[in-house]
Amino acid sequence: MVFVIAAVSIGREARRLDAVAPRAVYMLDDAVAFVAARLPAESQARLTFDEVQRLLVAHMRWLHAKGLQPRDVIDRPQDIEEELVVNEDTITAWLLGEAERLQIELLDDVDAVRVVQAHLAYFDEIGAVGPRASS
Repeated sequence: MVFVIAAVSIGREARRLDAVAPRAVYMLDDAVAFVAARLPAESQARLTFDEVQRLLVAHMRWLHAKGLQPRDVIDRPQDIEEELVVNEDTITAWLLGEAERLQIELLDDVDAVRVVQAHLAYFDEIGAVGPRASS
């Protein structure tokens, strides 16, 4: 009887956990350090840690506006109805506009590309990246 109860409980929990998105914990300080460490020396010379942080926060707000960063994510079943492809070029162009709005004057196109690439690498590192879209 104990075995049957354990098997049913384990089976139910396994099915529930299969429907729940994996937990990826985004830590802003860790993301800033990760991105800053991966920027080449010339980009590091132009961008301060504060500017990198402001750019990453802007990027996270963009993701939230696109529905990729919901408010309540703990043990939430995956309910993605439409696929959203995050294109590096789109993010970079948007981030350049945000840099201007945030008055980050030292940011040029190359720095924006590098920040986006490093930030996406951080997402991959923490397991927050979904499957790659087919070409």
